[in-house]
Amino acid sequence: MPQLVRKQISLSDDNVKKLEMLATEKGSSVAEIVRLAIDAYDPHGASGMQVPELMELVSAKLKEAIASTRKANRVVSKTLKNLDKGAA
Repeated sequence: MPQLVRKQISLSDDNVKKLEMLATEKGSSVAEIVRLAIDAYDPHGASGMQVPELMELVSAKLKEAIASTRKANRVVSKTLKNLDKGAA
């Protein structure tokens, strides 16, 4: 990961709540959610990208989604096992 620089920004209460919710859902920090949003932001849209670039982007995002889903599935599975142990 590249060197990180600390910045202070002002956000609305709604923005903060949404960031915290997204971070909790992804199991990451609010800072990571902000970094991902900045990385994903493209003011010109994907219109300037060629097909190979778009396919690479889709592939990368799909891999991230799969990894995130697998992580969530492991957490759910572990939680269910713990609940089963507690019910026994």
